[in-house]
This record gives sequence, structure tokens and C-alpha cells, in this order.
Amino acid sequence: MTRGAGSRVGRLRGDRGSASIWLMAAGVVVVLLGLAVAQVGSAMVARHQAAAAADLGALAGARHAFSGEAAACSYAAELVGANHARLTACVLEGLDLVVTVEVDAGGPVRGLGTARAVARAGPVRP
Repeated sequence: MTRGAGSRVGRLRGDRGSASIWLMAAGVVVVLLGLAVAQVGSAMVARHQAAAAADLGALAGARHAFSGEAAACSYAAELVGANHARLTACVLEGLDLVVTVEVDAGGPVRGLGTARAVARAGPVRP
């Protein structure tokens, strides 16, 4: 009987410390999952920030559409910059100002892309 118990103890010694490895692996999985969730959240925030900057820039610029494209785009660029975005395109089509804006997606991993938004503003047509 002692002989069977001794061989069993000898067999379990090979597994000693494996719980630490499993716990560390689970911890790494949790950290990676947290980073992925943070990156997705950051991309969503960048998309909303780009949309807000484009909308506000188009509205600010459309107010000055009668002064010409240069003046309208200048006002739009000022407001887009104040919203921490980049104005990539600005076109005056009649009295409608079309603004394209980009915002870098931040988050734990930088450089994974940019959020883009396009907005149009102008007078109401009947």
C-alpha cells in the first residue's frame, strides 16, 4: 500500500508549478482582451470626434459662403482645428460647403488608422 502512494506522489511532482503558468496565461489573455476593448473604444471616440468636427466646420464655413471658397474654408479650418482634427478637403459647391475631416485613432496601439467624416452645410432649400 505504501508503494502505491509513493509512486503517486512521485507522479505529481512533475506537475508542480503548473498552476502558476496557467494563472499567468489567463492574466495575459485578460490584459490582451482589455487592450482590444480599449482600442475599439478609442476608434469609436475618434469617429465621433471626426463627425462633430466636420459638422461644426461645415456650419462655420457655410456662414461665410458669400465671401468665397477661401474665406469659407478658412473659417471651417479654424473650427476643425479647434476640435483637434485635420481638414483634408474643403469645397464650396454653390452655397453648400463640403468639408472632409480626419482624426487619428488613439488608444493603446497608435497608428492603426484614421477616422474620416464628411459634412455638408448650406442654406435650406424649399
